Amino acid sequence: MLRFFRSIRKGLLSENKLSKYLVYALGEIVLVVIGILIALAINNANQNRLLAQTEQVYLTGLKEEFRASRLKLAELISVNRDNLEASKKLLSQGKGTDSALDEAELSSLLYRAFSLDIAFNPNQSLLLEMVSSGNLRNISNPQLRTRLTDWLSTLEDIARQERDLGIQREGVLDLFRRDENSLKTVLIQSGVYGELGLPEDNNPPSNLELLRSREFENNLLMFLLTTIATEQAHYSPLMRDLEEIEQMIAAELR
Repeated sequence: MLRFFRSIRKGLLSENKLSKYLVYALGEIVLVVIGILIALAINNANQNRLLAQTEQVYLTGLKEEFRASRLKLAELISVNRDNLEASKKLLSQGKGTDSALDEAELSSLLYRAFSLDIAFNPNQSLLLEMVSSGNLRNISNPQLRTRLTDWLSTLEDIARQERDLGIQREGVLDLFRRDENSLKTVLIQSGVYGELGLPEDNNPPSNLELLRSREFENNLLMFLLTTIATEQAHYSPLMRDLEEIEQMIAAELR
């Protein structure tokens, strides 16, 4: 092909047809430019295809992460609500009322309300890797990118609320570090003590006086209020965020 073009050029020059040669040369330049543009277009198409494939891989991984996080949050909300219900029952038997609870019922409610700590641990290893490596830019939808970035900030706010809830929880548990209250009784009556391989005690001290303690009531109220705030002001909006982000990710998947 190159020999063909060279022979044409030589023929035109030998015949002294300068104007025709210039036209030919211009046409050759145009053909070269067109070839370069076609090559660039093909290269850009390949790059865009690779970027789209990479985005789909990331979106698939993010979809699984957010689905797992949503399930974890749903379980955590259930635990938080159980803690709340147990706290309400304890308060209904508190100072100024004639308690109908026996030792076993009291221990069961105390164990339900305070045995499980509350901490949301979302699946976010892929998202953190994308942010730290700059690969979040591979997400083409700008609204989704913004939601993913905001999600990390939201988790920091959730963690602060959970720390506050943990402080209120510890305020109640601290009462069992005193001589007048017995954690051992709670564990025995709840059936946990034996599971720990500890010796049986058929006559553990009573904790019923707790129900007449103003300090216990105050700490329990603070725990209850913080528990309510944790779900209503934090976990419920967080669940909505999770569901909306999941939907946005699903809409971008092919």
